[in-house]
Amino acid sequence: MVYISEQVLGDEMRPAGDTELDLGQRMAAVARELRAQHTDADRTLLAITESAVMNVPSAESASITTVLQGKFVHSAALAGDLASRCDGLQETLREGPCLESAVEQRTIRIDDMDADGRWPRFAAEASKVGVKSMICFQLYVEGHNYGALNLHSTRANAFDEDAESIGSLFAAHAAIAFSSAREEQQIRAALTTRDVIGQAKGMLMERYKLGAQAAFALLSKLSQDTNIRLADLAHQVVADAEKELTD
Repeated sequence: MVYISEQVLGDEMRPAGDTELDLGQRMAAVARELRAQHTDADRTLLAITESAVMNVPSAESASITTVLQGKFVHSAALAGDLASRCDGLQETLREGPCLESAVEQRTIRIDDMDADGRWPRFAAEASKVGVKSMICFQLYVEGHNYGALNLHSTRANAFDEDAESIGSLFAAHAAIAFSSAREEQQIRAALTTRDVIGQAKGMLMERYKLGAQAAFALLSKLSQDTNIRLADLAHQVVADAEKELTD
């Protein structure tokens, strides 16, 4: 769990009476913690939700909601039971502040769930499961995929202007950390795919006495004829060859 403690920040990082500077240093420390976990996008998302609960005032639970291709709803990371129940409602009802915050790219705050009329079905059900106030921040946009960071509380009017400001700053740092994680993950996946295709090509060269260009052409034609992605086909070729060696 990511937690920025008093000891981690250190007394020298908290000038007395300078709240704005203290907040900036705190967010910088959070950003460093998130970057330290950016080797895996899923772990980064989980770290973001856990850290949000620890660092945004009044947050009892947090989630990251993703909207895929503009319509599918998925909880990418959850920290706390409230988050799980709340995201489940929005997934079922296909309405709610998390979805609108993600797609509309804006911050949405619900001070009193029982008095908010913007999403009546969601508000009624969310109140029943114990969510009395919420705040949602747009986290990222990638084509037609969107993400929002959502914070929950069992108390009405839990999130004030300070909490919204801190949460907004936190979401900005978290978005950068997540973007770095996704980029690194994509690079690793591309390198792995290239290596597997190279392995498959080498095996075809050896088996059929082909040159490198001819072996790749054979893989490409098989991919087209079978309607199987080149990378998946390469994995299959390698797996079959390894199986023959062990049989």
